[in-house]
Amino acid sequence: MSKTFRQMFEEKYMRFPGGRCKAVTLSYDDGVKADTRLLSVLEKYGLKCTFNLNSALFDCQNWHDRMDEGQTIAAFKGGVHEVALHGNRHIFMDKVPLPEAVRELVINRQWLEGAFGCIVNGLAYAYNGYNAEIKRLLPSLGIKYARTTNSTHSFALPDDFCEWNPTCHHTEGQLGELTQKFVSSSPLGEFKHREPWLFYLWGHSYEFDDSDNWDIIENFARAVSVDKEVWFATNGQVCAYVSAYRSLEFSLDGEMAFNPSYMPVWLEIRGKIYCIPSGGAVKFEEE
Repeated sequence: MSKTFRQMFEEKYMRFPGGRCKAVTLSYDDGVKADTRLLSVLEKYGLKCTFNLNSALFDCQNWHDRMDEGQTIAAFKGGVHEVALHGNRHIFMDKVPLPEAVRELVINRQWLEGAFGCIVNGLAYAYNGYNAEIKRLLPSLGIKYARTTNSTHSFALPDDFCEWNPTCHHTEGQLGELTQKFVSSSPLGEFKHREPWLFYLWGHSYEFDDSDNWDIIENFARAVSVDKEVWFATNGQVCAYVSAYRSLEFSLDGEMAFNPSYMPVWLEIRGKIYCIPSGGAVKFEEE
């Protein structure tokens, strides 16, 4: 029996948990009192967020009304969302000697892990202050990913998680157009370039108070929450999952995959979704 060879269908595409082709993650900075209202919006629509916290600026009411230490712990403890580093004092780490930058991150991580009782391995660069030297430093401090403020206006996954560029800030004029594209389209509609989509939104919740525009995040959350193709995850969950997928080992002919990671991962090949279990191997079916 003759076979029809369709080259694009031989390519493998990562799929998010459950075989989904899209994901949404949020990242909000500074640990301010307006975060409590943001948390209620996230809970209402089932979204997940990473909150990037400093550890030496509690109760600074003249700096966007930050929470005190007790309020911070009470707001974010529970494990639904993620806490991540934002520097001890919210300084430009690329403008101080490297040992001082190390101290900023070590003290920050030490406080967060003590306060929340979990491993903290994510970072958002305060003031977008980073350089190649800072990036090289992160793995030695146990930091798996670091978010910039450089908008991509795309849904692409990062090549380098220590320079993780978000889709956009919530104040950008492109937000509405990007949201509409994200919910009305899908990579499954493409013949080529069926890579998964990630919408990464970031900002500061006090900006909603300052501009009296909480409808922006409410509208975004409502729009994406009804999309059944979307996986809602924290920054750390996205990083861990993508890293697990990228660790897959394939047979020489590409027809078998082994998953050495601790979590199951999904992929698509020839239009079919496969789950590769943790520690297991799967042979793909012929078309």
